[in-house]
Amino acid sequence: VSDLRASALAGPLDVSRSMFDLRSPPHRFIKRYDSVSSVPSSSSSRKDSQGSNRSLDTITLSGDERDFGRLNVKLCYVSSVEQIWITVLHCKDLSWPSSCGENPRICVKGILTLPKPVHFKSSAKEGCSDIEFMETFVFAIKLQSLQAVRLVFKIQTQTPRKKTIGECSLALRELSSQESNHWLDISAPSK
Repeated sequence: VSDLRASALAGPLDVSRSMFDLRSPPHRFIKRYDSVSSVPSSSSSRKDSQGSNRSLDTITLSGDERDFGRLNVKLCYVSSVEQIWITVLHCKDLSWPSSCGENPRICVKGILTLPKPVHFKSSAKEGCSDIEFMETFVFAIKLQSLQAVRLVFKIQTQTPRKKTIGECSLALRELSSQESNHWLDISAPSK
C-alpha cells in the first residue's frame, strides 16, 4: 500500500496573507489520502509465505511502526532580510505513551542543525489527538548556511515530566520565498 499523504500538498499560497492569518483552517488547502481506506475491501487480505490469508486488520504493529501522528509546518525564506520563517501549525492524530498520563502538556521543540544549533520551542498545550499551535519563529540566517542542514522537530511532554514522545525532520535544500506547506510523519524518538 503506498502512502500518498506527504505528496498531497497544496499549490502556491499568498505569502503575506497566510503568514499572518494563521487562524484560517489549514485543511482548506490539504487533501488527505488515507492509505488504508483507499485500498478496495477485496484486497484487504493477503497471502503470507505459507499461503494462508491474513487480514490487514489483525496485523499488530511493533513500537517502531506505530503511527504517532503528523506535524504540519510552513516554511518561507525572505531573502531581502535573510530570514527563515518557521510556522508550527498543528499536530494531527497525535498519540503518546500511557506513562505520560491522559492529558499531558505538549510542546514542539525545533532545532536547526547548524554547526551552532538553533533551538526554539512552542508554548505547551493540553494533550489531545489534534493540537493547534499556530506559532511562527523567525531567524536571521544566510540561505547558503541553511541549505545544508535539517530542521528537526521533537514532540515533547512537559507534564508530568519532560519527555520526547516523537520526532520528525525536514531537509532545507529547497527553501524559497514562496511559502511551502509540509506534513511530516512523527516517528518514535531516536535512542
